[in-house]
Amino acid sequence: MRRLTISLAAIASLVISACAYAAEKSEYSATYSECMEKSGGVTMSMRECADAEITLQDTRLNKAYRALMKETSAKRQTQLRNVQRMWVSYRKANCDFYDDPDGGTLAGISALS
Repeated sequence: MRRLTISLAAIASLVISACAYAAEKSEYSATYSECMEKSGGVTMSMRECADAEITLQDTRLNKAYRALMKETSAKRQTQLRNVQRMWVSYRKANCDFYDDPDGGTLAGISALS
């Protein structure tokens, strides 16, 4: 049992480190990186960090989308709308794939990332 606890702690530590590294090398917010560091590897806390980041990034994405739609012709708006719908479907399918029900609680964190 002790080995399992140590193994889980090691895995959680790696996930936190990987998330912090990803946050530094990507478009994740500084708040996300700080939140993940403070999570202590607790899955629920990490999910809350990811949920907050998803909300923030979704807001940014929607703002950029609305701005682009305003400066695009009607024909291109239709194309953009269609492409974005396909992308949203792809993103959901991809995230669902990584949210492996046999992957334990960390699979959910991976999917949210």
